[in-house]
Amino acid sequence: MPELPEVETVRRGLEPVMQGARFMGVEQRRADLRFAFPEGFAGRLEGRRVVSLGRRAKYLLADLDDGMVLICHLGMSGSFRIETAGDGSLTPGIFHQARSKDDRHDHVVFDMEGPAGRARVIYNDPRRFGYMDLVARAALAEHAWFRGLGVEPTGNSLDPADLAKRLIGKTAPLKAALLDQRIIAGLGNIYVCEAMWRAELSPLKPAGRLVGKTGRPREALVRLTEAIRAVISEAIAAGGSSLRDHIRTDGTLGYFQHGFSVYDREGKACPRPGCGDTVRRIVQGGRSTFYCPRCQKN
Repeated sequence: MPELPEVETVRRGLEPVMQGARFMGVEQRRADLRFAFPEGFAGRLEGRRVVSLGRRAKYLLADLDDGMVLICHLGMSGSFRIETAGDGSLTPGIFHQARSKDDRHDHVVFDMEGPAGRARVIYNDPRRFGYMDLVARAALAEHAWFRGLGVEPTGNSLDPADLAKRLIGKTAPLKAALLDQRIIAGLGNIYVCEAMWRAELSPLKPAGRLVGKTGRPREALVRLTEAIRAVISEAIAAGGSSLRDHIRTDGTLGYFQHGFSVYDREGKACPRPGCGDTVRRIVQGGRSTFYCPRCQKN
């Protein structure tokens, strides 16, 4: 599933052709994806202008000029493709696995016109696990998908004191706590593994042990917070670089695979200087966890 950095780079890739643009036409080729489209979906979008294009956790949010918000979630295999006259097409965003270009899976087509000219923005999703909805901006915070979401792991939004309040008393393993969207919104499996490795913390450690008796963050939690912010920031920056530099001559986007330290590197040498151990894989909550048992003892 695309994680927050991939969704953010998708947002940045769509922004030039969607922000400030108007929906001149909307082609809805199915009645549903993971969920049914809202009633009158295409008609309610046509003629509307995108005021801004944002993101919350792993959701893309297009604020419209009538006070509504177009919500898009990519699910497991969803992606957007931009087509402009004479320029071929590109897929904004970076993914660990290549995205489909098979037009049999093109389920929604937005015909946009704005400051950047005319463009078609096509949503492709072979597994149809993504979804879209229209919700009033005033009601968005209380919508079931957003109510209770935790802090964003970007910039200074996440700090050790706030995270300590969210982790205090938690007996769940650290890995499980970090994947809990009520604690940190948008943090996924890949970047949790990478952040724990950077902070030298065991994925099996009870999360509450990172908080002192007085409720203040321990030094390990300060390290972890810094590691999370750094990993997410670097991943987003790499995605932006990919958008600029890896468009091939046939119009497709080159996929940038991050230089992971532990994720998907089972049996390979731990890259920390002087470690000498190898990366291992365990399963927690049905998901793979990659870590170094020597570096991440604590």
